[in-house]
Amino acid sequence: MASNTSDFISISFYNTYVAKYDDTGTRVSGNLVDSEPNPYLKTTEWNWPIDPLGFRITLNRLYDKYQVPLFVAENGLGANDKLEESGYVHDTYRIEYLREHVAAMKEAVKDGVEIFGYTVWTAIDLVS
Repeated sequence: MASNTSDFISISFYNTYVAKYDDTGTRVSGNLVDSEPNPYLKTTEWNWPIDPLGFRITLNRLYDKYQVPLFVAENGLGANDKLEESGYVHDTYRIEYLREHVAAMKEAVKDGVEIFGYTVWTAIDLVS
């Protein structure tokens, strides 16, 4: 096993979760896990927390632990997009999400994290 280690780690990142012992409160529905709401984060229309800082922290922790390059295989925002009369979708919310997450990834690179690829979650994965 020691002679066949991974050359890189690939991850998908969409949101972070908050946990607490008392499960009587409001829940936030995420991809696979319900969690407590984080009052410091905006959420998507699907109630997923938007956490670019959490993305940066995740990248740093993975790189610090494994010391191999990272590849972000999926990152993005699903939404019920509306086609305007102009024939365009004006998805400024998605542009903002991606801008913030790419900026956080750039900060992780400045922190010393080696990232060699980034791909966005697309309609090929799921038609929002």
